[in-house]
Amino acid sequence: MTISKKNPNIQTQVYIILIIGLIIRAVIAFFLNPGYDEAYYYLYTKNLDWSYFDHPPLVAITTGIGIWITGIVNQFTIRIGSLILHTGSLYLLYLTGKKMYNQWAGLFALIIASLIPIFQIAFGILTLPDAPLIFFWTLTLYVASEEFFDFDWQYKPSYRVAIIGVLVGLACLSKYHGFVLGLGLVAFCLSSKPYRRIFFSPWLWLSLGLFLLTLFPLWYWNWQNGWVSFGFQLSGRFDSGEGMEVNFLNLILFFLAGVGYLFPSFGFPLWWITIRSFLIEVFSRPHYPSRLILWVSLPMVIGFTLLGALTQILPTWAMPGFWGLTIMFGHYVCAWNREFPRKIRQWLSFSGIMIYSLLGVVLFHATTGVLQNPSPFLPMGILAPEDDPSTELVDVVRLGSQFNTSVEFRRALMDSDFVFTNAYYLGGYIAMGLAQNEDMVNMPVSCISDDVRGFGFWQPLEDLMGEDGLYVTVEAFGKDEVLLDEFGGYFDSFDFVTEIPLERGGVVVEVFYVYEGKNFSFDEGIAN
Repeated sequence: MTISKKNPNIQTQVYIILIIGLIIRAVIAFFLNPGYDEAYYYLYTKNLDWSYFDHPPLVAITTGIGIWITGIVNQFTIRIGSLILHTGSLYLLYLTGKKMYNQWAGLFALIIASLIPIFQIAFGILTLPDAPLIFFWTLTLYVASEEFFDFDWQYKPSYRVAIIGVLVGLACLSKYHGFVLGLGLVAFCLSSKPYRRIFFSPWLWLSLGLFLLTLFPLWYWNWQNGWVSFGFQLSGRFDSGEGMEVNFLNLILFFLAGVGYLFPSFGFPLWWITIRSFLIEVFSRPHYPSRLILWVSLPMVIGFTLLGALTQILPTWAMPGFWGLTIMFGHYVCAWNREFPRKIRQWLSFSGIMIYSLLGVVLFHATTGVLQNPSPFLPMGILAPEDDPSTELVDVVRLGSQFNTSVEFRRALMDSDFVFTNAYYLGGYIAMGLAQNEDMVNMPVSCISDDVRGFGFWQPLEDLMGEDGLYVTVEAFGKDEVLLDEFGGYFDSFDFVTEIPLERGGVVVEVFYVYEGKNFSFDEGIAN
């Protein structure tokens, strides 16, 4: 296999992979109902601010861009930003692998990253803070590779150091994981003798200044609001009230779950090459591109894996580390391909067929209920709707249609000043359902719960005193006496209005219950 400096065949393959991947992800984004967090981030777009209680601000922009362009609110338009950004992230991943190793390493890294399920879903389909994070994370690595590995005999800091400061800041404005990226870059320079001269360069001080300036939206909003975001991220999310104890079973389960999300044919080799590369860096001659990748990736991978032994965390939290390690994975696969090209093709083909077959089944079931019992397609289904987690993904377009056709709901909505619910994520679904109708889209949506997230800033309960509210919840939270005990004390009267059923495959899979309350009184509710 001869590798030229510019191989047009490889470049063509790169473009084909990017286009096919974008088409596949767009199809999934079009049909898959929005998840909890996605619907909640829609509310970010309706309450634009410098930053937010539980996340930095860029997720509001990536979620809103499709809505602002099309004027339509649905599961596809809120994902347009993620679809575009991830295509850019994949291309940058290829360029970074090409710069650090060679074109073939970049190509294999691109292929693997395009196949790994959790990368496709969490970074490239769903509208999550991870989409802009991964874009700026990868762009930072690309610029860093140009800065650190593009000199003849002695490294000399350049203007790119200042650009890196801005890019790390943008990664931090996407998700707080960006701070780990910055610390990893600093640790790489400290641990690598040729790059320590960066600490004596004026470019570093300019980079630090631009980094702090880029973070202005984050620290300005927190300064105005008592630094609550940092308190929530550093302690509130992990405070169970009982302390945290090491559970090695949880550690093993989190490790295996991570391998599963990566897909086993990629997850196990990825861990193996990570451990092997780390040992080589420690006990053998350093390879600085690999060292850079390890410094920015291992803290995420090891840190969150160990944290999984202490408390329940989301699988996406460790994945930016695995994303970076995929570049090094591509380098290893490039070497294997020289010796075993047929086996590498079979491995990648088998993995791709299995992954897309599973994704196809999951998508078909989530949209049609093919595996539910009763099933619209099979004589006997497998999952009862109440035991099927896919029913928790709400069809917001159909919900909006049900809102519009329900005479009781429309009447109660016209008589109400605000809508509220008892779970912050339900607020997003309700708001997206209301947005399907022009005369409902501007109705304020609030939340009364122990965990209100951003609602405490968007619709403070104190501002709703004396107003009439329409309460919307789902069957899982109870009805009638339960709701009267929980919310009746907030109002002079609290009465049932109607039920809003949602069907899939001819079967009711979710029911929204609607109540109306007159004359909201926050103090009286607390007293109850």
